[in-house]
Amino acid sequence: MILGIFSVTIFTLLHTLLSVVGIAAGLVVAGGLVAGRRLDGWTGLFLVTTLLTNASGFAFPFVKFMPSYAIGGLSLLILPVVAYALYSKHLSGGWRTVYVAGSVTLLFFNVFVLIAQLFHRVPALFVLAPKQMEPPFLVTELIVLGMFVWLGAAAVKGFRTAAG
Repeated sequence: MILGIFSVTIFTLLHTLLSVVGIAAGLVVAGGLVAGRRLDGWTGLFLVTTLLTNASGFAFPFVKFMPSYAIGGLSLLILPVVAYALYSKHLSGGWRTVYVAGSVTLLFFNVFVLIAQLFHRVPALFVLAPKQMEPPFLVTELIVLGMFVWLGAAAVKGFRTAAG
């Protein structure tokens, strides 16, 4: 039993570490896109850690369907499209916009789940929104969504401008 608890704790720690690294790398990539720059190393790190985070999320014990499963599933559908736009289509034509919009969406999904986890696990936030349907949670997610819509528009504009 102790080994089982220990291995779940280690797995959770690795999953969380992958998620945080993915979010950090994604923020660097998004900043690069806004500035009109491709940051291939950061992009690779972002895509791989996002893939591993989403895939490993499905390995946790399934008790009930949660929004994180839907977000993880959507991410796993968007990831190959983003990779295809970048690595197979080399960002030609409309694939540039697909890549930028997909990358920002993946990052938003990662941050959305992070916020949900923070409201679930941090006692002070849990008290504010125990069911994650209360105004503090909803307003936080809405503000973050607005920020990502702005970021996505700026990234599409900045990365398109840089392409000439």
